[in-house]
Amino acid sequence: MTMVEPLFLKSDFHEKIWGGNHLKDFGYDLSSDKIGEYWAISGHRNGISTVVNGEFSGKTIADLWKSHRELFGNQEGEVFPLLTKILDANDWLSVQVHPDDAYARLHEGEYELGKTECWYIISAEPDAEIVYGHTATSREELAQMINAGEWDKLLKKTPVKAGEFYYVPSGTMHAIGAGIVVLETQQSSDTTYRVYDFDRRDDNGNLRELHLKQSIDTLTIPGDKLPSNETKTEEFAGASITTLLKSPFFDVYKWQIHGSHSFEKSSLYTLVSVLEGAGELEANGQTFEIKKGDHFILPAQIEKWTLSGNLILIASNPE
Repeated sequence: MTMVEPLFLKSDFHEKIWGGNHLKDFGYDLSSDKIGEYWAISGHRNGISTVVNGEFSGKTIADLWKSHRELFGNQEGEVFPLLTKILDANDWLSVQVHPDDAYARLHEGEYELGKTECWYIISAEPDAEIVYGHTATSREELAQMINAGEWDKLLKKTPVKAGEFYYVPSGTMHAIGAGIVVLETQQSSDTTYRVYDFDRRDDNGNLRELHLKQSIDTLTIPGDKLPSNETKTEEFAGASITTLLKSPFFDVYKWQIHGSHSFEKSSLYTLVSVLEGAGELEANGQTFEIKKGDHFILPAQIEKWTLSGNLILIASNPE
């Protein structure tokens, strides 16, 4: 039996009305100046990642979830549960909310997950900000303010800078502002309810669809009930390991490597994105060159691995 390798991936770019060209900084060849999202690690039907190395080369994450579930520790579920994206917000995203699992299954399809997500801020221009929460204290007040278009009164805005982390549970009013690039870890869902879109029009002059009923149904009340976003960092000889989040859906970590550090498996499998630098990954007796812009999965059969070089990575695993 051949040794299972890390699963290195190639994935789809998505044009967006608010997208830009900053993802070229990751070494990606962009087809336009309106690229908003790179679905870096995904088994979702709207943008599936493909393995580019080893015995599973050419297989998609969705293929492997169906036919080689052992790679994922035989985790249960109809769909691969996690999705990692890089987003380039050259303009404001719509103000939006995502449903929880129960609402998504009832209204969006039997196997559609809800969408809890989180953001690691890769870069942010001066004065960049996000919408994070709202001011309404009852569903009636929320509906009244939305229908009256009282956005300045309703929306809570927060300034952001590079290196910060925000947890965005389902039900949270949110939007990423202009001039921000983020690494997003989320449940594998593409269900978004737009609350407000700044009255923008698409290339054909049409206003984008809003989902006011679903938004009012699913937004958390009161709207300022937000996570603490506390993190914890441990220092080692060759690394700083920060626990960014432990949630019911996924755990997220920041690995800063300045030398060499060895890891032991602590979950079924691990998703890894290289945000800065270059170095090496050693696993199952093999060594792989890694660099900024690479994304890979460490499957269940990899019990230990070592990272060396000067690197910043974001890792996540299922809870």
